[in-house]
Amino acid sequence: SLNKWIARGQNGHFVIKRLKNFDKLLNENKVSIMRSEAEMMKGKDYDIYFGWSDEKIYCSELVWKIYKRGADIEVGKLEKLKSFDLTSGPVKKIMEERYGVNVPYDETVISPASIFDCELLTTTYSNKK
Repeated sequence: SLNKWIARGQNGHFVIKRLKNFDKLLNENKVSIMRSEAEMMKGKDYDIYFGWSDEKIYCSELVWKIYKRGADIEVGKLEKLKSFDLTSGPVKKIMEERYGVNVPYDETVISPASIFDCELLTTTYSNKK
């Protein structure tokens, strides 16, 4: 539920963003295609390996692909896994558990931070006081 998801964050803080000028950038047809794209992803397993295929899907990948495929809008910048700092102890441990010695450094990824910082989006609500 939304409440459980919010509770997982720091002090229950959350932000709601939306596409700037959505009324000019999106029309009924684009929204329909976006909904169809979302429907096609429904029920897919969560991708803990952050692969770019559609076999499994992770959170920010889902958002990026819906906007790109449905409206040809890129919310956030695609990067390669190797562009992230993977050197901290906890991160190294998770990477080793997931990939062993075969980390796919050239895998295309989209991070939640990249979407959050995207200049095409505007904050419509923040409960931070």
